Amino acid sequence: MSDTRVIKVNGEEVEVASNLTLLQACEAAGEEIPRFCYHERLSVAGNCRMCLIEVKGGPPKPVASCAQNVRDLRPGPEGQPPELFTNTPMVKKAREGVMEFLLINHPLDCPICDQGGECDLQDQAMAYGRDGSRYEENKRAVEEKYMGPLIKTIMTRCIQCTRCVRFATEIAGVDDLGLVNRGENAEITTYLEKAVESELTGNLIDVCPVGALTSKPYAFNARPWELRKTQTVDVMDAVGSNIRVDARGREVMRILPVLHEDVNEEWIADKSRFVWDGLRRQRLDKPYIRKDGKLKAASWDEALSVVADKLKSTDKNKIAALAGDLVPAEAVKALKDLMTAIGTPHTDCRQDGAKVGGGDRRGYLFNTGIAGLEQADAILLVGTNPRAEAPMVNARIRKLWLNKLDVKIGLIGEQKDLSYEYDYLGAGPDTLESLVNGDGAFFETLKNAKNPVVIVGMGALKRKDGAAILNAAAKFADSVGAIRSDWNGFNVLHDAGGRVGALDLGFLPGEGGKDFDGILEACTNREIEVVYNLGADEFDPARLNGAFVVYQGSHGDAGARHADVIFPAAAYTEQNAIFVNTEGRAQMASRACFPPGDAREDWAIIRALSDRVSHTLPYDDMFALRQAMFEDAPSLARIDQTGEMEEQFDASAAGVAGAMDSAPFVSGIADYYLTNPIARASKTMAECSAIMRGTNKMAAE
Repeated sequence: MSDTRVIKVNGEEVEVASNLTLLQACEAAGEEIPRFCYHERLSVAGNCRMCLIEVKGGPPKPVASCAQNVRDLRPGPEGQPPELFTNTPMVKKAREGVMEFLLINHPLDCPICDQGGECDLQDQAMAYGRDGSRYEENKRAVEEKYMGPLIKTIMTRCIQCTRCVRFATEIAGVDDLGLVNRGENAEITTYLEKAVESELTGNLIDVCPVGALTSKPYAFNARPWELRKTQTVDVMDAVGSNIRVDARGREVMRILPVLHEDVNEEWIADKSRFVWDGLRRQRLDKPYIRKDGKLKAASWDEALSVVADKLKSTDKNKIAALAGDLVPAEAVKALKDLMTAIGTPHTDCRQDGAKVGGGDRRGYLFNTGIAGLEQADAILLVGTNPRAEAPMVNARIRKLWLNKLDVKIGLIGEQKDLSYEYDYLGAGPDTLESLVNGDGAFFETLKNAKNPVVIVGMGALKRKDGAAILNAAAKFADSVGAIRSDWNGFNVLHDAGGRVGALDLGFLPGEGGKDFDGILEACTNREIEVVYNLGADEFDPARLNGAFVVYQGSHGDAGARHADVIFPAAAYTEQNAIFVNTEGRAQMASRACFPPGDAREDWAIIRALSDRVSHTLPYDDMFALRQAMFEDAPSLARIDQTGEMEEQFDASAAGVAGAMDSAPFVSGIADYYLTNPIARASKTMAECSAIMRGTNKMAAE
């Protein structure tokens, strides 16, 4: 814990930590300090000079408060606390001068600038600037730069605060941006006119304090005061990033991050931010029934009757239900209850075939928590590429790697650029087995670490031997001291937003029930006649062709093409729901706008169907449904909380001991930008995917 010092800010005494900057100390005392280049999560650049304050007994000129620490202050001649002033005539004049200087070359773009209404420069010019400029020369102009399909650049507006350069270098871990030239000719550039190769580029828009970097897909779409803002949760991966959805009418116009220190800090990944155009394209907005081989629009009454008749006339052992990756917990609960009432054991939510679930939930959770990774001092990655599967988890690992110089990271699996250095240990289970047997230097590294972490990804668990790999990894974590009463460093990294909630609710094969692959095989062999597909699209739905398929989902993707009846459902921004992230944190998603046409909330469709099949579910509203759900899975009621460490986790209970195949691990995600129906419907994601594939191809050549 750092020591503290007493200082005076504008005559008020305040006790602050001595490692704070003067800017942070003034803000702790309740004073607002303007700034452009300073950002709490980036290194200090000290180059905009907007944060000038006066230090008593210091130099006879204003001091840049972001670049000096409290510990550097000298006490008065008789030991009085150091004094800072933020409102003297000297400070006022200095800030006006800096603002006038910054605006010398800034264009008068406010009416046509997308940053208008949310612009730091605009706000601070009003609060701290002069009412005119003494500079009458021609303004300079700067050529636009190409930064890819996500970022629109108007570099004439740039004030060279270098926030974007520092974000790209420090947090995203790419060296694609930099400052070239000097003085009036200084400009931010990508050097080679190329896209910024990172999954976090959208955050460059957030850190830019002027309108130099804005969102290309959102350009000229709306003004901030026109939008209805809703705080909710992202489901593009299993991190559960907190987001704000800005909508106008029934259309989502943009998605922005919301601060949550334990999950996504104040950043979000590009897919989470830019997938919104996929929410309005290829939508299912009315029920469909297949007649004479073609899907034809129908009424809800017709569609529900057809499905109900089919369910009633089919033997219960020939009915199966599948749940997809973006399905909220309420819908899973409703479908599970319906299938239980019908009497079928064939239910599964693991469409990638991952061998997880059942028993102690810590056997399939990211137990350290995402923020808890920062306490680790050695990490082993098994069959995962966190940069593609969970960019915000990858950013935490990079943050740890940057801040803890002695942290060691090892990887078993595909060798990829993860934005930090790691020891490549091997490609598959053979390497894991040798570590389990205590061989190799990395075994000793983990054994000697205070807080070792083992992260197992879906690339290792979706294989036929996934349960054996999970068991071996858990036992290994236990053997190196990663599982203790005060620390659980055994982590499973999921890549599907709705998966953990479904596992918590036990949407798994019942007694004698078939798993996902078993259901597909049974359809081919005509052993299963009816399949209720709740939003599962990440497999080959042609394998269901031997059965009568009911598809319930929001987009006309692969699952809908092979369906006999389609129920149009709401997307994740269009319904109130609970999603559980990879660390087991239940979070509330809120409806930002209404679904299109006749589409309805997922749980309501299943509830309506249950009426028709004479198995009416015992809840008529969301409140009653959630009460029943919390009885099934109490962890879902602990909103925004993680961890149940009453008794120590039994590592041997995770997975099933068995032989492991020697085939190398392959990441669970082939293309980061096209992992679900919403992303595949998005033009922006398609463009990003094409550019990154082209870039990787060029790199390979």
